[in-house]
Amino acid sequence: MKRIAMAMIAVSLSLLANEGAFEKEGFLTTQACAEQGSFKDCYMENYVCGSDGCFRTTEAGVDKKTPLVLYSHDDGIIYKLDTSNVPREAFDVGISRNGVAVTGEYDSSSHTIVVHEFKAPPPPKKSFFKGCL
Repeated sequence: MKRIAMAMIAVSLSLLANEGAFEKEGFLTTQACAEQGSFKDCYMENYVCGSDGCFRTTEAGVDKKTPLVLYSHDDGIIYKLDTSNVPREAFDVGISRNGVAVTGEYDSSSHTIVVHEFKAPPPPKKSFFKGCL
């Protein structure tokens, strides 16, 4: 009887711990690229200094920590990401990729997700073209 009670308590505690978790999947990019709708065509300098052509005015090696967003294809909403809990370098794997999963706390007034966990899909497989053109 004690084992059943302990198991029930453990299950209820795990449910309470996951109650505030918000998980969303989408395309990881910058605010400017998501608003323009240029997802795969977004220049890489957008991730470093924030806009197209900004490398001309930004000193080399300076990272301005451009805010990242997650565009959800399911509901068409651009979710701002608060990445203060996860190192910025962890997001490099998922930049400009679809199928990125973000878990955290959601603020519906500003459409902001405070990121606690980040998962990127595996990289695409290498292919070799055989045949003639």
